[in-house]
Amino acid sequence: MTRRPIGYYVHHHGAGHRTRANAIVAAMDWPVTLLGTGIGDAGIDLCDDRPCDNGFDGIDNAATRPDCLHYAPIDHEGVRRRIARMAQWIADHRPALLVVDVSVEIAMLARLASVPTIYVRLNGDRGDAAHCDAFRGADALLAPFHQALELPSTPMWVREKTCYFPGIASVLSLDVPNTSRVLVVMGRGGPPGDGDRIALAARACPDLQWRVIGPVTPPSNRPSNLDLAGWVEDPMREIAQAAIIIGAAGDGLVGAVIAADKPFICLPEDRPYDEQRATAQRLDALGAAVVLRNWPSVDQWPTLIRKAQAIPSSVRMALNDHNGAQRAGQWLTRRAANATGTLEKVA
Repeated sequence: MTRRPIGYYVHHHGAGHRTRANAIVAAMDWPVTLLGTGIGDAGIDLCDDRPCDNGFDGIDNAATRPDCLHYAPIDHEGVRRRIARMAQWIADHRPALLVVDVSVEIAMLARLASVPTIYVRLNGDRGDAAHCDAFRGADALLAPFHQALELPSTPMWVREKTCYFPGIASVLSLDVPNTSRVLVVMGRGGPPGDGDRIALAARACPDLQWRVIGPVTPPSNRPSNLDLAGWVEDPMREIAQAAIIIGAAGDGLVGAVIAADKPFICLPEDRPYDEQRATAQRLDALGAAVVLRNWPSVDQWPTLIRKAQAIPSSVRMALNDHNGAQRAGQWLTRRAANATGTLEKVA
C-alpha cells in the first residue's frame, strides 16, 4: 500500500523551526514533504508572506482581522500564492497528517481542507483566541521541550493534548571539548549581538577564549581572545566543542545546550507571547541555568561563569532525552499509520 505523505510546514522566522524539522524527519520511516518559505529543493518552497518593510512579527495589527488569526494581511500577493500552493498540494497528495511548526493560519487551512494536524506548541503565554483555536482544532500538540519547562499557567486541557519531546536538537561530536572556550550564540530571530559589549566581557576573562557564532556588530577594539565566526555550517558542533554557552532562550538553543550538557548563561530576548521569558523563568526555577534579565556589567562575568559551571550536570540531564527526535518521529509515524489504516505496515 502506498503511504500517503506527511506534510511538515516550517515557519521562516528564526532557524529553530527548520532545525527541528530536519532532526525529526531524519528519524522517520515515512514519506515527508517539507513546506515553507526558503525550503528550496528540500520540499515545497512557498512564496514569502512578509511585508516589504521586513517588520514581520507574525501579527498584522489589522483592525478587521478575525480573532482566530494572527497574520492575514489584505491584498498581499505572497500570502495569496502560498495559500493556493499549499491547498493544491493537499488536494494532489492527500496527506495523512500536516505538522504545523508554527502558524495558526496554516493550521486553519489544513482543517478547512480536511487534513488532521499536529501543532507544534512553543512555550509562552499562548492563551489568545487564535492559539486556543489552533490547539483545539489539532489532533494533538507536540511540545519540543521537557514537561518541567511548561509554564504553570498553561491550561490543563492543553497539557493533556500535548506530547512532550525534549532533546530533538541532538548534539553529537567526537571532538574533545575546548575547556577554555566560551561560546556566544546569536540567532536569526533577534537583532545582532553587540560586538563592543562582548569584547568587554572577553577582556574581563583573559584566561578564556571567547567565540561568537551568528550576527554581531564589529567591535571597535577586539581583544586577542575573541573570535567572531559569523554564520557557521554546524552550530551543534560548535556547542559540543565549547565549555560554556551564552545565549537567548529559544527552544532550539535551549534544547541543544541541554542535550550537549553545557553550562548555560541565559539572556532571554523579547518575543511574542513571552516565549523566551517563560522558558528562562522555568530554567531559573529549576536551577538549570544562570538566567539574567539584562546584559551584566563587565566585572560580573568571571563570577557568572563560575556560577554556571557549578550547576550539576544531573540538573540539565533531567530535562533531556537523547532519543527525542526518534521518539517524535515514531510518534508521528504511528499517527500517520492510524490515520490511513496502515498500522500493520509499520508495526
